[in-house]
Amino acid sequence: MALAFVTGASRGLGYEVAKALKARGDEVIGMSKDPERAKKAGSELAIAFESMDCQQIPQVRSVSAELLAKYGTPEIMVLAHGVMSEKMAKTLRTNDAEWSRVLDINLNSVFTLVNSIGAAMAEARDGRVIVFSACLGRMSGPGNAGGVAPYRISKAGVNALVRNLAHETGHGARGFLVDAICPNHSRTDMGGPDAPRSAAEGAATAIWLATRQFIPGDKTGLLWEDQEVVPW
Repeated sequence: MALAFVTGASRGLGYEVAKALKARGDEVIGMSKDPERAKKAGSELAIAFESMDCQQIPQVRSVSAELLAKYGTPEIMVLAHGVMSEKMAKTLRTNDAEWSRVLDINLNSVFTLVNSIGAAMAEARDGRVIVFSACLGRMSGPGNAGGVAPYRISKAGVNALVRNLAHETGHGARGFLVDAICPNHSRTDMGGPDAPRSAAEGAATAIWLATRQFIPGDKTGLLWEDQEVVPW
């Protein structure tokens, strides 16, 4: 049994990750900023929830310390929270508030969680960090530019953070793995009801990464989709 922290666990992709880890027998601690959703999901999944607003970076830092003190160092951390930017949020049309909102939630809070909780996991030499990113954050390949600028740039930042951190921590040789995943277009609050994939399908690769048996020499520090590496 592993201890797992899952952000965004009260709905969508995070909910599916928490559900799968709980079913595996792991101790799952969910994080959500919505107390009503957290209460409902906690009851359905039989997991504990802690309050965290990922737009408030000082709060993310303090809650991270509280989580480590209360529960200990997790073996698994899945960061499934995120927001889409406004549809017309092109670079030259985005205001400061919108830029900060998206970057704080999608990237800065990820850094803070990895910098605090991930650091304890790396020190323990036993940890898997999985961050929900997006193929819209690629620097190459189809559909890699144009519109929703804060969202694209925040996800490109996530991909770069994951790659850099994997280099810094020996690409899994020290027992610490970090990866990003693209869930593709899934039926969540962000993806909408007409998306081609279910939330469970969108979460499947994150669950695989969180639970796979890692053999030295395997790949980590990458962007994954459907258990395959996506060049970014």
